[in-house]
Amino acid sequence: MRLLLTAAVLTLAAPALAETVHFRAAHMIDVETGRVIDYPLVTVTDGRVAGIADSRTVRLSGEAKIVDLGDRTILPGLIDMHVHLDSPADIGGYRGLEFTDSFFGMTAVGNARAMLDAGFTTVRNVGSGNRNDIGLKQAIDNGYAVGPRIVPAGYALGATGGHCDSTFLPPSLEKPKKEEGVADGVEEFRYQVRRQRKFGAEVIKVCATGGVFSRNTEPGQQQLSEVELRAIADEAHQWGLQVAAHAHGADGIKAAIRAGIDTIEHASLVDDEGIKLAVARVRPVWFSMDIFNTDYTQAEGAKNGVLPDNLRKDREIAQLQRDNFRKAARAGVRMVFGSDAGVMPHGQVGGQFRYMVEYGLTPLQAIQAATRNAAQALRREKDVGAIAVGRYADMIAVDGDPLKDVRVLEKVAVVVKGGVVVKGR
Repeated sequence: MRLLLTAAVLTLAAPALAETVHFRAAHMIDVETGRVIDYPLVTVTDGRVAGIADSRTVRLSGEAKIVDLGDRTILPGLIDMHVHLDSPADIGGYRGLEFTDSFFGMTAVGNARAMLDAGFTTVRNVGSGNRNDIGLKQAIDNGYAVGPRIVPAGYALGATGGHCDSTFLPPSLEKPKKEEGVADGVEEFRYQVRRQRKFGAEVIKVCATGGVFSRNTEPGQQQLSEVELRAIADEAHQWGLQVAAHAHGADGIKAAIRAGIDTIEHASLVDDEGIKLAVARVRPVWFSMDIFNTDYTQAEGAKNGVLPDNLRKDREIAQLQRDNFRKAARAGVRMVFGSDAGVMPHGQVGGQFRYMVEYGLTPLQAIQAATRNAAQALRREKDVGAIAVGRYADMIAVDGDPLKDVRVLEKVAVVVKGGVVVKGR
């Protein structure tokens, strides 16, 4: 459905000392309503949307700063809820030992830029080494690097020997004490929540089950008890933080949902009971299912050094996860966009939209998963997730109509962050 704005003719004047820019295009997708607005004029003052009008009915002064995006369609900046910015996709298995510790933080700068250029103006980084995500966020926010808005987790939390522990080295090479983020029991996990928040985490990531790319764990294994997961959720919520749970296995997914976790990452082996729990829970729970990256890992993983056992696990759950995505979507589970970028190249994550549509969502629903829904899951609806008055002027422009062909989102022509064009024109 298309909506023509019919605002009266007016002259827009910027407040004194405020920086005002006007963006106009052929179409705009309102992700809150699903409507397409023709001839939008988006007025931006000091990085936030100050007004939206019909460009045909607005007279601008000759001194007005105008960014004309031509025949393109504009959408809100995209949000990826599951990335690892300090994980180069082409370094797998033991190849990571070839590099010094600080190397991975350096790669995060380029990966962040790649995400931004792909149209993702906000990302949630769910676990990093050396708190690289927090440092990168600070560098971007203070003008030392270019990248998306980052919601960082710091270190992911996990059980000794579990997916979020270091499981690739023999005992002789282990540190004399637990790795950062590794805990056992309720009180240790409560402490870890407080510790990550203390040093800059804005979301808590926890590994509830085994994983694909860790050693000596299976994706279906539950690795934290429901009691431990509830303690993590309760502690985080007390501090105003959301919790993301890495959970492939059915039992771990259900435990995380019952414990009050906010987003379920991967959800590969979810069963019918888990889907029903997710739909029925009063406090919203969101599924973040990375159903695209297997194309890359199976094609390039061996060359990149990924171990055969990891590739075996990746193969075994890939189609199951995609089929369960369809089941969950049909049942009405709330969905957000999560790519697991770092497992695959960061600049390619837009390819997931095609799979989300192939496995059950409409193009609009797939777009909403990466905009409106993600903002709700982050509890940042006042800042991101839609082109709306008061929110950050984070926008993308594409050639074509993504509601007819969602693949146009794989090649974003223009990216605007906070009212500043950071890619294209």
